[in-house]
Amino acid sequence: MTWKHFFTSSIGKKFIMGLTGLFLIAFLVVHVGVNSCIFVNDGGETFNKAAHFMSHNWVLRIMEVGLFAGLILHIIQGLLLWKKNHAARPVKYAVNAANANSKWYSRSMGLLGTLLLFFLIIHISKFFVDTKIALYANGGANDDSHNLFEDMKAEFQKWWVVVIYVIGVISLFWHLLHGFQSAFQTFGINHKRYTPIIKTIGIGYTIIVCILFALMPISLFMGWIG
Repeated sequence: MTWKHFFTSSIGKKFIMGLTGLFLIAFLVVHVGVNSCIFVNDGGETFNKAAHFMSHNWVLRIMEVGLFAGLILHIIQGLLLWKKNHAARPVKYAVNAANANSKWYSRSMGLLGTLLLFFLIIHISKFFVDTKIALYANGGANDDSHNLFEDMKAEFQKWWVVVIYVIGVISLFWHLLHGFQSAFQTFGINHKRYTPIIKTIGIGYTIIVCILFALMPISLFMGWIG
């Protein structure tokens, strides 16, 4: 089997999904760590310093390119797998026993992934783009004066933005709940001794990450952080 055939096969697509999934899981740890700096509640000083470091570190900026490439690949491969699986069974069984074989969220990864895609588009357009414009436009002339924390405060005073973020986090929760264990399983880590441990770690990881992500817009909207 050639590399081309491998990456276009079902096994190859699942391999890419698992690899990019693990990379994104690791990225979320960094991302939620930076975002959690707002809970220091010092007017955004700690958060802005952390965000400034992330956007100016060349190693992280190079990794950022890989992140977006992996994210796009993860989305594309996910949608292709979902489409293929859906096409393979166009007519439902007379007696649907899906609930006995899998959880509803594991069967709804296409829908959850689509909701996350819309969430990411909004997130990038409201925060990522402005940060990069300040960093690169006019030789970075506006970089020092750019205050990402104030941008976040302004956006999260809009109730509908907060609602969209919470819906996005809920989608992320169910996506991770299935994807965490699935990513490890893709690489053959599926053993009666280790799988329950991985599943427990995945549940804990998912709960902590999603609670922290959801608390950020809620706290700013409610005025708990200023």
